[in-house]
Amino acid sequence: MGRKVTLATCSLNQWALDFDGNLERILKSIEIAKAHGAKYRLGPELEICGYGCADHFYESDTLLHSFQVLRKLVESPITQDIICDVGMPIMHHNVRYNCRVLFLNRYVSTPILLIRPKMLMANSGVYREMRWFSPWKQSRQVEEYFLPRIIQEVTGQDTVPFGDCVLSTKDTCIGTEMCAELWNPNSPHIQMGLDGVEIFTNSSASHHELRKADQRVNLVKSATIKSGGIYLYANLRGCDGDRVYYDGCAMVAINGDIVAQGAQFSLNDVVGMDMKRTRPVFSFPLSHTLVKVDFSLSSGDDIHLPTHQPITWHFNSPEEEISLGPACWLWDYLRRSEQAGFLLPLSGGVDSSSTACIVHSMCVLLCQAVEGGNSQVLEDVRRVVGDDSYRPEHPRELCGHIFTTCYMASENSSEDTCSRAKGLANQIGSTHMNINIDMAVKGILGIFSVVTGRWPQFRVNGGSHRENLALQNVQARVRMVLAYLFAQLGLWARGKPGGLLVLGSANVDESLTGYFTKYDCSSADINPIGGISKTDLKSFLLYCVEQFQLTALTGILSAPPTAELEPLTDGQVSQTDEADMGLTYSELSVIGRLRKISKCGPFSMFCKLIHTWKDALSPAEVAQKVKHFFRMYSVNRHKMTTVTPSYHAESYSPDDNRFDLRPFLYNTRWTWQFRCIDNQVALRQGLHCHRILRLNGGGRRGSQI
Repeated sequence: MGRKVTLATCSLNQWALDFDGNLERILKSIEIAKAHGAKYRLGPELEICGYGCADHFYESDTLLHSFQVLRKLVESPITQDIICDVGMPIMHHNVRYNCRVLFLNRYVSTPILLIRPKMLMANSGVYREMRWFSPWKQSRQVEEYFLPRIIQEVTGQDTVPFGDCVLSTKDTCIGTEMCAELWNPNSPHIQMGLDGVEIFTNSSASHHELRKADQRVNLVKSATIKSGGIYLYANLRGCDGDRVYYDGCAMVAINGDIVAQGAQFSLNDVVGMDMKRTRPVFSFPLSHTLVKVDFSLSSGDDIHLPTHQPITWHFNSPEEEISLGPACWLWDYLRRSEQAGFLLPLSGGVDSSSTACIVHSMCVLLCQAVEGGNSQVLEDVRRVVGDDSYRPEHPRELCGHIFTTCYMASENSSEDTCSRAKGLANQIGSTHMNINIDMAVKGILGIFSVVTGRWPQFRVNGGSHRENLALQNVQARVRMVLAYLFAQLGLWARGKPGGLLVLGSANVDESLTGYFTKYDCSSADINPIGGISKTDLKSFLLYCVEQFQLTALTGILSAPPTAELEPLTDGQVSQTDEADMGLTYSELSVIGRLRKISKCGPFSMFCKLIHTWKDALSPAEVAQKVKHFFRMYSVNRHKMTTVTPSYHAESYSPDDNRFDLRPFLYNTRWTWQFRCIDNQVALRQGLHCHRILRLNGGGRRGSQI
């Protein structure tokens, strides 16, 4: 006969090095778990110190403070009579490990039950775990770990098992995995399942990327679909202090079915889940070391055993993910930076409008959270707006308090973009300003003229390419200076306290080609769309038209993208982004994925694209586009060293240093690589001509017969 056990997993919005806040949220999650009758509580990876500590993991302070928090957890009455599974860094034999610590605050001889170090590290993409931690390579091996004195004083125990082991209670057996171990083809749960482990847990720090959630869910389902059992998945939530957003999705699977789902995006700092299940016949593991504990997860009331009910997982569309993920990330950044809101240079184009819509989506989420009784969100909103009695009633009204937009016009700006920016600002409710930059531009050019005796001209007025580019860059950089000026003093001028964070709006495709001015208004504090393609942003704006009734976006979507930095022709825009870049945004999305995800250089990219684009372009035309991209990319690569920190949303992001590790000084001629492309084009053209000759020859012979 089986037994019923109650287990709890959770998503926590932890913050790197916020030991006080992290402790408070851990205790809150344990309190919620116990309120639901849980006897085991699983938390996310490195929850005590925060996952994003980066090089702070090298500091002995981080290790010390983690143990200090662990001591408070073990001492707390909140943790009594429940097995707690928490994450923290630990130094063992002078080697630093990413660990799980399982403890039971009960009158037992060894409250710290075991320490399980991570065996398979996340060390690609945005992850650099091998920089700070070593993997535990001794499969199914356990050593003694001598606990530090501050723990010994509380527990009375000197040592604890450290290594690849599993926990055996009086009624079941629990095995632990950590994040990347689930994604590995040789996951630990495989052997644990064969050894008879029934309950598998995974403490994770898995970040959000567009279209990624289904991979995670399928991996969790597959972990128990063959050998059976229950799988608990816990994950971080929120902005841990960097470019990524951890999107929660705590879940429980039983025998290959998802039976409980946590929210993917939420403003709650603590999201707990519990799951009751029927336990099958138990068999002890064969080869893993058992750490036995005199404790039962079941209550003994096994007369009425529930059966699990599978649920259908709701996957958000990419447009919904763009609306929710960056919005939650912005809110975490705003409330934790203790600023009073955001400022956005709103040009009336797709990119800046997308950023504005994400802020609007953030305000929608905040109002929903306050209406739903979230006291923490209400407290944070009041602190941001500087009013202890304020209560947001509508997203548009809240937007007016925390969001300032400004259209920075020059003599090269059109009335159309100005009206589009104003129309969107009115619909979302931002505090909007029209600022003319001509006086500042002329002042800067006047200084140059006094020093050099020359006055540069645009190309249409007879100027050179260098003059034309310099005049465009002056306008763009003046906008950056004015954006920061108004962000710092805009509220002061209105008699309000605080400053504003400047938001950027350069998309991932423009970053790939460097199609922006270095230190222009793309140089901001943070950028919510810097990892999102123009194609996805257009789909997102269509979603906003329907979801938020922002009809002003219709005109923005129909207008061609333009920087408006060159003189107008008969009052109309003559400069477009795609003409300037020499590539369409859809082409750039394909090229970007080949460059990063498929790891293509110029020649291999050409070889793939002549097949992908064969119905639209000749090999010679493909070669021209590939060479043009790599020239632009290598000439402008230096810009990525100073690009605004952006929300990581795509696996082909060109974000320098943190994700895309490449040089910024190139031989921009790519002589060897381009010669290989040219040779292949010539070869294919030769083969094509040879086929034509053979066909023509065959035709003549046929006519003679």
